[in-house]
Amino acid sequence: MNMHRLIKGITALLVGCAMNFIGDRLLGVNIELFYGLSTFSFAWIVDMFVLPFFVGVAVAMIFGLGGKWLCYFPPLIVRAVSYYLLMHATSISPDASLIPMGWWGFFVILTMEAAAIGGIMGEIMIKGTYGRSAPETIYKGRAAADDEGDS
Repeated sequence: MNMHRLIKGITALLVGCAMNFIGDRLLGVNIELFYGLSTFSFAWIVDMFVLPFFVGVAVAMIFGLGGKWLCYFPPLIVRAVSYYLLMHATSISPDASLIPMGWWGFFVILTMEAAAIGGIMGEIMIKGTYGRSAPETIYKGRAAADDEGDS
């Protein structure tokens, strides 16, 4: 793996984690806390599905092709750090409780899948198509069109 690709991967992960963390704070939602049925609000749904989707798109756009695999990690990292901090470092308000680990795992899987869909969409935007075609085949027509335009 070349150094440029590694730097792009680390940058994509950091940007994805920052987007997810800042989005959580802007929405005022903490998925790891349970307040009863009032937990499942519109902002909670946006935090669970829409925000990770855009995180996945951003990670794929920064990293390039292969970003659909890297986009799984920012939601996992942010959710794990948040759960750990709530469990060990921060006090929880009396009207809330920390969700059980099983629910937390389910919620993390949902956010990771939303990010994966965003990662696929990001790769589609980069590549212009989706499939197993070699880049030479996809861009061959464009190169020929560009050569004709230069004449």
